[in-house]
Amino acid sequence: MNSARFEETLTYLYGYLPMFQRIGAAAFKPDLSNTLALCQHLGNPHERFPSIHVAGTNGKGSSSHLLTAILQAAGYRVGLYTSPHLKSFTERIRINGQEADKQWIIDWVEKLKPLIEQVKPSFFEVTVAMAFDYFAQNRVDIAVVEVGLGGRLDSTNIISPILSLITNISYDHQALLGDTLPQIAFEKAGIIKHHTPVIISEKQEEVSAVFCQKAAQEHAPIYFASDRYRAEHTAVGTFDIIKEGDLMMPCVKCQLLGEYQAKNLAGVMQAVECLQAQGWKIDNRAIRKGIAEVSTLTGLKGRWQIIRNQPLTVCDTAHNEGGLRYVVRQIAHTPHKHLHFVLGVVADKSLDKVLPLLPRSATYYFCKPDLPRGLAAEILQEQAAAQGLRGNVYSSVNQAYQAALAAAQPDDMVFIGGSTFVVAEIEDL
Repeated sequence: MNSARFEETLTYLYGYLPMFQRIGAAAFKPDLSNTLALCQHLGNPHERFPSIHVAGTNGKGSSSHLLTAILQAAGYRVGLYTSPHLKSFTERIRINGQEADKQWIIDWVEKLKPLIEQVKPSFFEVTVAMAFDYFAQNRVDIAVVEVGLGGRLDSTNIISPILSLITNISYDHQALLGDTLPQIAFEKAGIIKHHTPVIISEKQEEVSAVFCQKAAQEHAPIYFASDRYRAEHTAVGTFDIIKEGDLMMPCVKCQLLGEYQAKNLAGVMQAVECLQAQGWKIDNRAIRKGIAEVSTLTGLKGRWQIIRNQPLTVCDTAHNEGGLRYVVRQIAHTPHKHLHFVLGVVADKSLDKVLPLLPRSATYYFCKPDLPRGLAAEILQEQAAAQGLRGNVYSSVNQAYQAALAAAQPDDMVFIGGSTFVVAEIEDL
């Protein structure tokens, strides 16, 4: 494989196509026509394998990886499509944890260039079509497909899954999805398909009616996982799985260490039950192995990931009100003397909801993720100061990270977060 040619291919994809990751809302195409045109040209690869569709504001990435790992542990060949990537483009498309083949991507893009230049799709629309074609050509038994943004108008929503999973509704991307939780839930509910079971991981009073209404409209069986399943955090990385009040699986080890994974595990357990009812062979051994080895099996990074132990250094990709609320709670539960918080965000986040959640006693290291959407560190510092959060500005994520490490005592804690793109830049990850 010619690595220079692969870099040229990526430069073409990043440069020629509008990319939400870099420029934000201008790259979002609010209909499915481009994805359908690409996939039709490819012979509709998304119709050649069964799929599970996963949406939600927080938890959809972890839930997608957990389901994938369980299916892998049960012996299936599993495709996984997620976004955005942290370090390498190929992370977006995996089969049994193996990232997409670079030579295949070079050849695929070369072959599709005339069509790409005719259709003028977004970067995301092309990567979705690429993933579906890769899964079809490599004959996966099943694919887990994570929604990029929203659901109803997301490029991934051309699939007819055997199961839909919606994890959690919180404020994020309001400019595109709506200003209220029911409006955001309406967009996520767009993945609910005719006669296809849908699982809602967490029952939230403000939005449950939205899901019930859409499910009724589509004659789709609906399951609120938190009504039946509960994962109780008993120790670091260990949960008891409780079903309808009875202990179903004690001491389940989880490679994802955050206590907040309890909410995701409820949805995942309900999803496994629905898959078993459809005839998929998944036993308790596969469930335990998948959860215990999720990062190893699927290559997941950046979810309460411990980078070093002295000082305790953790990163997490949580980047909106709901996700950061859980992360701040986890930080509070983690023994440490003083907190050093490396913080960077993108410009389209509503900081008025996020900044008040963050601990005032911490020392902050403000930085800007290296992309056009990144918010200038000086602006972030100014808005944070208005909320009583104090710290200095640094010219890059890694400069901020190194400054935090240098200042921290052995029994302090360093946390890096605020944006997926901040975590992606950490050299030690």
